[in-house]
Amino acid sequence: MSGKSINETKVDRFKRVASRRTQNVLDAMRKLGNCSNKGIYNYTDEEVMKIFHAIEQELKRVKILFTTKSKNNTFSL
Repeated sequence: MSGKSINETKVDRFKRVASRRTQNVLDAMRKLGNCSNKGIYNYTDEEVMKIFHAIEQELKRVKILFTTKSKNNTFSL
């Protein structure tokens, strides 16, 4: 199923979009893993740590988006 249909529910839309985006992330991570080949690439431990730190920080940020109950941080009385 590609594209949004008129009768698509929010659940169906989430499943469609999230599945595709998750697969894109997994594919990108596999491609990044290809960079570990020392026969083709040269890198330092510090560079690898920077890569994984950035990935871990973004993963934490996205997890918070899914687990935070209140997405509205505005003040009200």
